[in-house]
Amino acid sequence: MPDRLFPDDSVPGAFQVRFGHTSQSWVDPERPELLVFEYTQHVAMVLEHTLLSAPTDRRLRIVHIGGAGLTLPRWVAWRRPGTAQIVCEPDEELTSEVRRKIPLPTRSGIKVRAVDGRSGVGVMPADFAEAVIVDAFDGARVPAELVSGEFLDEAQRIGRDESLVIFNVTDRAPFHWGQRVVAGLRQRWRHVALGAESPVHKGRRFGNLLLVASEKKPDFAGIRRQSNRLPFGYRWIDGAELDGWCGGAEPFTDADTRHSPDPSGSKLWFS
Repeated sequence: MPDRLFPDDSVPGAFQVRFGHTSQSWVDPERPELLVFEYTQHVAMVLEHTLLSAPTDRRLRIVHIGGAGLTLPRWVAWRRPGTAQIVCEPDEELTSEVRRKIPLPTRSGIKVRAVDGRSGVGVMPADFAEAVIVDAFDGARVPAELVSGEFLDEAQRIGRDESLVIFNVTDRAPFHWGQRVVAGLRQRWRHVALGAESPVHKGRRFGNLLLVASEKKPDFAGIRRQSNRLPFGYRWIDGAELDGWCGGAEPFTDADTRHSPDPSGSKLWFS
C-alpha cells in the first residue's frame, strides 16, 4: 500500500492525508489548535458552542467515526485535556502510518479501534458518549451504511445528555442525497441545523455540508455569529428554512441507502 501521509512543504512538520485524488485531512502535531480545512474549523466551533461549554470538572466522552490523521481528536485533546475519545478507523495501514510519522502524545485520551463505524458503534453500550462525530469517507465518498436510519438509531442509542451528533458529508445541488440524510436526523433528534459555504448552498459547486443534531438546542445564533468571522464562513439554516430545504425527502434505510455523490470535477478533486 503506498503512503497516504505526505509532508506539507509550506508548513514544516505538518502533513496531509491523501486518498487518490482527494485531500482528506491536514494536521500539525506540534500545533493541534491549528485547523486548516474550513469544515474542521466549523466542527470545532460547534463543539465550543455545545459540548465544550460543559463544566470543566465533567469528563466527556466523544466517539469519532473516521480517523485519518486524527486532526479533530488531537484538537479536542488540546482544547479539553482529559476527554475520553474513541476513534473508529478500519484502515489499519493508515493508522500505522499516522502513528509512525505523527504519533499521538502520551496520555492523550485518544484510543483508535481498528473497526468500521457501523460495527464499532453497534457494540457500544447505551448512553455511552456525549457526542458522535461522523467524518468518514470510502475514498472520496461517504459510506452508505453511515447514513441509513438503522445507523442513526445506533448513534442515538449510544448518546447521552444532549446526544450531540455532527456529520461532515459532501454533496452538490440539488442535494437529493443530503436531503435524505437530514430527514433521517430530523426524525430522531429535536434540533437539527445544516451549514455550508454560500457557493455550495447556492448550487455553484460541490462541497461540504456540516449537519448538527442534538436533543438540547444549540446556540445557533452564536454559531452563526462566530461562523461569519471565520475566513470561509458558513451559511446556517434550521427550523422552517431547513424544512423547505429538505423538500419532503424520505430518510435512507439499509434497503435503499447509497454512498454520497462522487466529487469528480470539484475543488476536492486533484488531477
